[in-house]
Amino acid sequence: MSRRISWYSCGAASGIATKLGNPDVIAYCETGAEDEDNQRFMRDCALWFGQPITRLRNPDYPDTWAVWEKRRFLSGVAGAPCTGELKVSPRLEFQRPDDVHIFGYTADASDVKRAKTLRENWPELTIETPLIDRGLTKAACLAMIHSAGIKPPRVYAMGFPNANCIPCVKATSPDYWALVRLRFPAEFERMAKLSRELGARLTRINNERIFVDEIPQEWPVTEAIAPECDFLCSLATEDLAADAH
Repeated sequence: MSRRISWYSCGAASGIATKLGNPDVIAYCETGAEDEDNQRFMRDCALWFGQPITRLRNPDYPDTWAVWEKRRFLSGVAGAPCTGELKVSPRLEFQRPDDVHIFGYTADASDVKRAKTLRENWPELTIETPLIDRGLTKAACLAMIHSAGIKPPRVYAMGFPNANCIPCVKATSPDYWALVRLRFPAEFERMAKLSRELGARLTRINNERIFVDEIPQEWPVTEAIAPECDFLCSLATEDLAADAH
């Protein structure tokens, strides 16, 4: 019998996608590199979902740093090795051929592109994207999480666009790296050292690739996403309320 699996990632969007997706299984791939408050958010969400969250882990790597240091590579045009080792590999180990996969891609342009790429790269999978189908953006998902009475992961209020690993080597904006430097100085210094060691220029200013520790100290940081609920968001919120009764 096929399973409906929601791939929960401790973010607001994956939380809403899981709630809307009516999954049989909720799966979370451990990366060992997220902010500690993500675990609190996961516990709150599990209570909201009314079902447990299955944790998956690659036993070969305790965290993203272990992947980077062993592979001696951070990120490139084909992506980052941490994604393959800590998210894709556990998923492939866990999934079955007839599973239905629910992903929390939003209706924001960048996520729509990512969802399209996923379907192109994995045509054999049955994939559902309930947020895109309903026109729900990241801002809308944050508003819906607030409406559900759940406090989002604290990294959103810090200015991060996602509740991802700290740091995320797939990020190329100097604004993002300046924010990591401000909010998580120890992780920034560790990445500055490792990226120098590997010769990885992770960001770009004026079309020039630079090391993250070359970003000027006065460089602006990314700003927090303001929760925003439009008409489509309101309809989806009503659906969530109806499901709760």
